[in-house]
Amino acid sequence: MAANPGSGRTIEILLVEDNPADVRLTVEALKDGKINNTLYPVKDGVEALAFLRREGEYADATRPDIILLDLNLPKKNGLEVLQEVKSSPDLRRIPVVVLTTSTADEDVIKSYDLNVNCYIPKPVEIDKFVNVIRSIENFWFSIVRLP
Repeated sequence: MAANPGSGRTIEILLVEDNPADVRLTVEALKDGKINNTLYPVKDGVEALAFLRREGEYADATRPDIILLDLNLPKKNGLEVLQEVKSSPDLRRIPVVVLTTSTADEDVIKSYDLNVNCYIPKPVEIDKFVNVIRSIENFWFSIVRLP
């Protein structure tokens, strides 16, 4: 079922983030938002791929409507996760938003080469971070039609 703006359907979000403080801020920003959502936080790239492939403890995982992906992750970094997601016929249509502290040109270029849907540098100031999350929510969950 496609997610449409105003459909009233809950948006399923996979958050791939190893920083507990950023997870908490994202949860709070989305909780105060206008769109019904369920956030599934995972802490590394291996866990993200297990969730997406519905393996092990994630056998009953919901397919996310969108992935918020940090690049600096333990076990398997965000670029490796992005490459596997975008090369999988079952997963490649899930929009991936890279949300990371890296502003390195090579990370930006490599992410777009791997077909990321957008690349957003993560602000370090709390209010700016919350504003970015709310902007993502507004654009991706209110304006865009998700597959």
